[in-house]
Amino acid sequence: MSYGILFSGQGAQKAGMGLDFLSDPLFKDTIEKASSASHQDLVAIFKDENGELNKTINVQPALVAFEVGIFRMLKRDTNLNIGGMAGLSLGEYSAMYASGALDLVNCLSLVSDRARYMQEDADQVENGMAAILKPKLDEIEALIQDLRKQNKRVYIANYNSLKQVVIAGEKNDVELAAKQIKDQELAHKIVMLKVNGAFHTPLFDGAKAKMTKRLTNVKFKENEIPVISNTTALPFSNNWREIMAKQLAVPTHFDACVQYLIEHEQVDQILELGPGKVLSSFAKQIDRHLKCSHIGSYAEYQAFIEEKHGIKG
Repeated sequence: MSYGILFSGQGAQKAGMGLDFLSDPLFKDTIEKASSASHQDLVAIFKDENGELNKTINVQPALVAFEVGIFRMLKRDTNLNIGGMAGLSLGEYSAMYASGALDLVNCLSLVSDRARYMQEDADQVENGMAAILKPKLDEIEALIQDLRKQNKRVYIANYNSLKQVVIAGEKNDVELAAKQIKDQELAHKIVMLKVNGAFHTPLFDGAKAKMTKRLTNVKFKENEIPVISNTTALPFSNNWREIMAKQLAVPTHFDACVQYLIEHEQVDQILELGPGKVLSSFAKQIDRHLKCSHIGSYAEYQAFIEEKHGIKG
């Protein structure tokens, strides 16, 4: 039995996440250190009493700290055989810490700056994203290319599974692309997403440039567990600086990451850490034989510990 650990990305956040874990001393310690490193009150962001989770600058450090806190608890309470890891976009920073590539304080400081750079770009233009369900991918890629030739700023941002891709860009251009996809019957369904930015498109070239500079002096260790990059669909290998800057403005390939974990790391169990279950559903679409678990609440954590390891949480 070999686990693939999946870390949720931005969009999975929800009000109240993490609050039920604060009774655990190790989780509380994680959030306190992460708050200090990010110069933000992450407990207040978890509460979301004033819409804090609507902003990228708040979501990113809060979500990574939440996932890292759960992972630290798992390391304390279990001896999981982890074959490899993947995160969706922001989730790669949780994997960065969990794999041993960067310590908690430096990871959260880096995430906080990334969030600030991305918020600055997101505020420059009205953004849009749309999930395309059961897409006719070749035809959609051709349609997007045609729109780009017409100087429309719309792109495929996420290749999540064979049953879902996400398009992103300027809001009006995304809406135009979505209408054409619908009119030409190139997908089963289109869902406009509530987002704070058209992530993983050239609209974030500014953030990419800032991140390139920010990463220059970050000292990464060799990760102890393989982490599969959304950008290359290959394990990170002493190339965190290059890939984590590039990641901001190019598509994610989460489907290929899961496929790599199955084929090359012999993963047969999936454990998703984060508030949602989206990545588990993508994994199931990629290989229906995968056994999937999820931890997004303290009750789910206790259930996982008890069911898998016979330990009372």
